[in-house]
Amino acid sequence: MEAVCVAEAGPVTEIGAHGARLTIDLGAIVANWRFLAARGAGADCAAVVKADAYGCGIGRVGPALWAAGCRTFFVAHLSEGVAARAALPEAAIYILNGLPPGAAEAFAAHELRPVLGSIAELSDWAALSSGRLPAALHVDTGMNRLGLPVPEALDLAGDGRITAAGIDLLLSHFVSAEKPEDPVNARQIADFARVRAAYPQLRASLANSSGVFLDGARHDLLRPGYALFGGNPIPGGANPMRPVVRLEALIAQVRDVAVGATAGYNGRWTAPRPSRLATLSLGYADGFPRAVSGRGQALVGGVPCPILGLVSMDLIILDVTAAPAATRGATAVLIGDILDIDAVGRSAGTIGYEILTGLGSRYVRDYVG
Repeated sequence: MEAVCVAEAGPVTEIGAHGARLTIDLGAIVANWRFLAARGAGADCAAVVKADAYGCGIGRVGPALWAAGCRTFFVAHLSEGVAARAALPEAAIYILNGLPPGAAEAFAAHELRPVLGSIAELSDWAALSSGRLPAALHVDTGMNRLGLPVPEALDLAGDGRITAAGIDLLLSHFVSAEKPEDPVNARQIADFARVRAAYPQLRASLANSSGVFLDGARHDLLRPGYALFGGNPIPGGANPMRPVVRLEALIAQVRDVAVGATAGYNGRWTAPRPSRLATLSLGYADGFPRAVSGRGQALVGGVPCPILGLVSMDLIILDVTAAPAATRGATAVLIGDILDIDAVGRSAGTIGYEILTGLGSRYVRDYVG
């Protein structure tokens, strides 16, 4: 009998163990922060790092921004503030979603600053703070989510609770800053100016990522978030931000199929010609949206390859007929190069924010820069 030579198996790669690799460029995040800070015309530049730094990891992103000179950070919830405090022991950390009932002592214990948006929140914090613990005052200029209405904020000017609550920052939030032609922007800027005039002792903050690019919106403190992570703050124009995330998935298998063959659950795709298919080890359980089914694409060897049929929990099928680089063990790019987060968001019928903040936990994560 002829001997059969069996090659010794090599060690599994990290991407092989996880199915996909998410690369996060900390240097690009820092460069984006510096770019936005330079547009501030003397304003300080904070960083909004809610949702675990937009899916990129507060434990790595926060210290990188601190080392670059960022001193003020915003998150959404108390729990996020606790995580941010662990990563940023000396930073000023504001909690955008306000002060939940009974939470004042926990805020104080972690030296977190609530963004107070109601009389009840202001009274609760003033009772604990007695002017010792800082906080921000949120005035609603049009969003109708959180914050004091403009007339109420004006009536509060000079109220002793403002001093007792240690208010050191006045802020509001744009409704439509990414659309500079929307007249609501001018109305909000004017309303915020009225409130700011009633509180001349406070620093003021209105500009989010897109607001940094609006005249009259920059004030004392910028609050960029999405743009730090590579999102385009000026939709319709060239993106001035550096890309931050890159998502690559392993090709688990390649196969040839005949005309009329179907692929994926419910046979949603039928081969119109002899085709070559590649299956990726990634799916909606990894945060890659099912909504890209039949609409999105990946890059294999730089060649755009359509996503076929339905994205499943752990696997995606591509048509790689035109991509000779598609072989078992090769990688496909799901986010990166021409497929930036905004493009992927559009293919899923959503926005890049949702793509970023939905990034899963099964990837191997590589931090560079």
